[in-house]
Amino acid sequence: MQFCIRKVRKDDAAILAYIQTTSWKSAFKNLIGDDDLESMTNLDRVTAMYSRILNENKWNGYIGELDGKPHCMAWWDKARDDDLSQCAEIICIHSLPDNWRKGFGSKMMDTLIADILKAGFHTVILWVFTENERARRFYEAKGFVATDRVKSLLGTTEICYMKEI
Repeated sequence: MQFCIRKVRKDDAAILAYIQTTSWKSAFKNLIGDDDLESMTNLDRVTAMYSRILNENKWNGYIGELDGKPHCMAWWDKARDDDLSQCAEIICIHSLPDNWRKGFGSKMMDTLIADILKAGFHTVILWVFTENERARRFYEAKGFVATDRVKSLLGTTEICYMKEI
């Protein structure tokens, strides 16, 4: 299998939406309520969101392609929390479930960290559903540490993870 990572392009909205919604349906089906999951995985709504983000040239997005086909995606930017503005934030990292646990997420994370460091940030945060043990193990294996910061989202809680780079 050949895997390569590229920056997102203006015409990637449908690809990004497909990866995110497919990932959410598998990863979060037992973490958030059915109505929230259905709303958050509405392909038209998510495609429109990515079209807007791409047109505004917001954030720093990447797509990972496996054998020439989109498999994973990720975004980062300056942290959205005012008191963490000196940090970068990994806003999302998603992959299609048929190739989970094969190292592609690690390669994507390594690309993000290198890009974040190149941009001059030395601390990176991310938010993850507290009950998402699979993702938490992944982030911990990549050197992220849980903080005491939590917030409510979609009827559950998210915890903030942090890493010095």
